[in-house]
Amino acid sequence: MIKIMIVDDQPLVREGLSTLLGLRPEIEVVGTAMDGTDALNKASQLLPDIVLMDIRMPGVNGVEGTKLLKDALPDVKVLILTTFNDSAYIFDALEEGASGYLLKDMPTDTIVQAILTVHHGGVVLPKEFTSQVLTELRMKTRNSSAELPAGLEELSDREAEVLTHLGEGMNNKEIAEKLFITEGTVKNHVSNVIQKLGLRDRTQAAIYAVRYGITTF
Repeated sequence: MIKIMIVDDQPLVREGLSTLLGLRPEIEVVGTAMDGTDALNKASQLLPDIVLMDIRMPGVNGVEGTKLLKDALPDVKVLILTTFNDSAYIFDALEEGASGYLLKDMPTDTIVQAILTVHHGGVVLPKEFTSQVLTELRMKTRNSSAELPAGLEELSDREAEVLTHLGEGMNNKEIAEKLFITEGTVKNHVSNVIQKLGLRDRTQAAIYAVRYGITTF
């Protein structure tokens, strides 16, 4: 079973999610918390596999809470709970180590699938929201004078293409269709990009692509 902790400052949200997810045979809700500090204290004792973390909370918010958890308990994965109005904070949370994000009003089945994806090492970036967030980050960094970091010149032309499409929020299947190659080949290219650029995962690769203008939109 996958051990889950739910972090939200609203009791109704915590209790509602706990009840709904607790009905699933593959999930065990081991605890809840009201903010990032509370989450760290309880997670240190309960050792959940995944923390569902609200991004807007009084006290220690979801971005700060993600950093606290990943610094202290790097094996614990974090899924951010958000709304369309929270996009300004999304990339901050991803950069602190979150494995993706979910809109709060998504169906329970979608949340469960996201939990399974993250549990197996995947990243959850809802397609309908990713484009908006990437665009906002691009606008935010468009006038940045930051120089390209070392490592970019080591990418092959194909790897650079894959990085571009990661920055557009595409998944492996979409990239494969765009470049007329197999998903397995895309997966290999993504791994090479992550290794050569010294990144943690494909989420960081997408952030990298947008921050340094390696995108086509």
